[in-house]
Amino acid sequence: MNDQSGYASGFGWAQGKYSAQPHVKTPEGTYEEEFGRRGFFGRTTHLYHRHPPTGWLRIEGPLKPHAYVVTNLEGGNEGQPEYFLENSDVRLGIAKLAAAMGVFVRNGDADELRFIHAGDGVVETDFGDINYRKGDYIILPRGTTYRFVPHQPNIQLVVESNSEFEFPDRGMLGRHAQFDPMIMRTPLLPSGPRTTGKNSRGEYELRIKREGQFTSVFYPFHPMDIAGWKGDLTALAINVDDIRPIISPRYHLPPSVHTTFVARNFVVCSFLPRPLESEEGAMKVPFYHRNIDFDEVLFYHDGNFFSREGISAGAVTWHPQGIHHGPHPNAEKNASDKEFTAEIAVMVDTRYPLRATKSAEQVEHKDYAMSWRADQAR
Repeated sequence: MNDQSGYASGFGWAQGKYSAQPHVKTPEGTYEEEFGRRGFFGRTTHLYHRHPPTGWLRIEGPLKPHAYVVTNLEGGNEGQPEYFLENSDVRLGIAKLAAAMGVFVRNGDADELRFIHAGDGVVETDFGDINYRKGDYIILPRGTTYRFVPHQPNIQLVVESNSEFEFPDRGMLGRHAQFDPMIMRTPLLPSGPRTTGKNSRGEYELRIKREGQFTSVFYPFHPMDIAGWKGDLTALAINVDDIRPIISPRYHLPPSVHTTFVARNFVVCSFLPRPLESEEGAMKVPFYHRNIDFDEVLFYHDGNFFSREGISAGAVTWHPQGIHHGPHPNAEKNASDKEFTAEIAVMVDTRYPLRATKSAEQVEHKDYAMSWRADQAR
């Protein structure tokens, strides 16, 4: 621990009490906050508070942390999502399917990333079929014709993007860090012509979404009549079990290290089971920050979310830009003797502010913003 004023090692300025290495051996009686730009990649100062930054008495006004039980939403028709958060780059929604879609769908507005929260089945596409299960990410490029055929009732988190989903630059870690792209599953064409999916009139209905509206096109033949294909643009799938988190035993890494997919003005990250920091004094729980440049959305899929008390699988938290968030009051104590985290969660960080829909307001946990108060912690 340092306790001084002056210029620190040629990289910035420092005053008072601070850690030589962020997230390691925080000065006793202080709470570390990472105050940084461009997510976790820009200029940064670490602030050492005398009190938890989330220790507010109350909040008056629209800016506050939110939580929603999004799996309580009904979901849209024919596998389409009911949206709960959106901006001009991305829309987040929940889709529910109890039986095979009765129509074929083509999204002409957006690329779709679907995370399978519950259930399994097969998704039929122009490129062939992909069998899927709980914990799968499925990428459906814009313009792909698809039909979901669940084997068990499905709950899917849907991320609609106005740009393509791509892999992050893994830099010095190399292109095989987290997962080798070649491990992603590609569709398999059926051995013969398809015949399933007719309506009661013996027709095949294709619904095309454009500018938020659907147009139905009817065919006398199956709309997925592909005899073969060749190229590098196709539907893809990968399960969270095949993603290998990057960890450091001596330093709590920022959430950006868990980035799985990138798109224009937002990223998708996967928080997965992994060993926790083992060096004495190394932080184990997320550090306080105030989301200066990004909104942060976390979908809780499975496991034990020790940094967030009162949050269960199927819930979403949304922390807008500007207001603090960090571990709940008992989180550090709960993590002190843990060596491993068993959580599985999907995070979406957006460069521009999100807006909650009316659907979100119907499933909101209204008291979430006050859950950091010690007398409210559970």
